Amino acid sequence: MRVFHLKKNIHFRPIINLDKIVTLVPKDVLEQAKSQKGQTLTIDVTKYGYHKVLGKGKLTLPLVVKAKFFSKEAEKRVKEAGGACVLIA
Repeated sequence: MRVFHLKKNIHFRPIINLDKIVTLVPKDVLEQAKSQKGQTLTIDVTKYGYHKVLGKGKLTLPLVVKAKFFSKEAEKRVKEAGGACVLIA
């Protein structure tokens, strides 16, 4: 059987949950972000090899999360914690 224009791995989306996002950041940077009240921490999950953020878990501090895809629950929980979701093309 011939398949013209076969694209393998078209839906390749490594995922990460909200409760694991904080583990991507070094502890000294995380402690510094907790001590500064006016600033938020920015995490780009694509630099760590993840493309989609899922909504399992809770966020304890406001984060600006950059990713290619967000689930509805993840977007809702990030905004409830005072952060923002930024889409990357």
